[in-house]
Amino acid sequence: MLGYVIAMAIEGLVLGALGRLLVPGRQPMGCLLTILCGLGGALIGGVVGRWLWGENYVPGLIMGAVCTAILIWIVYGTEKHRRRWVSPRR
Repeated sequence: MLGYVIAMAIEGLVLGALGRLLVPGRQPMGCLLTILCGLGGALIGGVVGRWLWGENYVPGLIMGAVCTAILIWIVYGTEKHRRRWVSPRR
């Protein structure tokens, strides 16, 4: 079980970088937020992939990449709206 958690953490670091490549446009996010989105996406995608397809690693990896891209898109979208309302450009 510990090996699975460590593998998901490493996968999250890689998926954070890949997730930013999958989302079009420029994301004004720092490196730490990218890594956290990658870890969250790897966790969610790994659990869902394991639940749906069993012990296969590849579907969990694909689900992790998709979940990471969705998380980055959500964080990017909320940050974009927050900046618009806090300091509107005139």
